[in-house]
Amino acid sequence: MANWLAGVMSLLAVVCGCATPPVVERGAVLTNVLYRSGTLSAYERERCVLDLYLPDKRSGFATLVWFHGGGLTQGSKDKVDREVDTPAIARSLARGGVAVVMPNYRLSPKAAFPAYVEDAAAAVAWTCAHIAGHGGDPHKIFVGGHSAGGYLTLMVGMDGRYLQQSGVPLSALAGLIPVSGQVMTHYTVRAERGLGKFSVTADEAAPVFFARKAPPPMLVLWADRDMAARAEENAYLVALLQGAGHKGVTGRVIANRTHGSVAGQMVNDRDPARLATLEFIGKICAGQDNVQ
Repeated sequence: MANWLAGVMSLLAVVCGCATPPVVERGAVLTNVLYRSGTLSAYERERCVLDLYLPDKRSGFATLVWFHGGGLTQGSKDKVDREVDTPAIARSLARGGVAVVMPNYRLSPKAAFPAYVEDAAAAVAWTCAHIAGHGGDPHKIFVGGHSAGGYLTLMVGMDGRYLQQSGVPLSALAGLIPVSGQVMTHYTVRAERGLGKFSVTADEAAPVFFARKAPPPMLVLWADRDMAARAEENAYLVALLQGAGHKGVTGRVIANRTHGSVAGQMVNDRDPARLATLEFIGKICAGQDNVQ
C-alpha cells in the first residue's frame, strides 16, 4: 500500500510540475519527484528528478543527497549493473537510519558544463527546502556520491556559488562524502573543450581550485585498486585541504576494492565504506546535537 501511495503522489508531483510533494510515511520511497521549477525543457523534465528513500526512524534523521556515477555521460539513480546497484546503495544507507535523496542530472553531450553541477545544486536545494516535511532534520544534510557523483559532490560543496544561485548557503551542508571522485577538471569537461582525458587541468571546473579551509567537514573515500590516477587525485585533495588549514577533512583508502566495487559493496551491512559513511554522519550529527 505504501509503495502504491508513494507512486501516486510522485506522479501527481511530476504531472503538476510541483516541486513540493506531499509527506509520505516512514520507510517509504518517493520516486521521480521534479526538483527544478520554472520553464523547463523536455530533457530537464526527464532528468531533473529524484527519489527519496526514508528510514524507519520517525523524525530528526540525517539526510544524504547521493549522486550516481557514470562519467557525467551516463548513469541513473535506477542503474543496476554487475558492480553497482544504485537503488540498493540507497536502501542500505536508509537501513542505517539515514534518509537518501537520489537525483538524476543532465548528462554530456546533451548538456555541457556547468549544467550538471547546477542540477546537483538544485537537488540539494530541494532537499534543504523539503526534507523537514518528511521528518528529516534540515540541519543534518550531507552530500555524497560515487565517481562522477563524487565530482559533483565536491563541486557543489567547495564552490559555494552553485548553491547560492539556488538560494542555499554553503553553511547549510553538514558534510561531504565523495567516493572516488575526480578532483581535477573532470575529463568529460575536458572532452567538451576538445582536450585529452589525461591532459591535466585544474581550473574553475576543478574541486581542487577551491581548496580552502572553509568547506564543510569531509570524508574522502577511494579504492586501493582505483582507476588510473584516481587514488592519487583523492590523496592530493586531502593533503591540499589539510595544508590549507581545513581541520575537518579525513581521507580513507578502502582495501580490496576497485573503482566500481568501492561503491557497489556499500550494499553490505559490514562494508567498510558504508560503515565509515554512517560513522561520519553520526559523529557530525552528535556534535551538532551537543552544540544545540
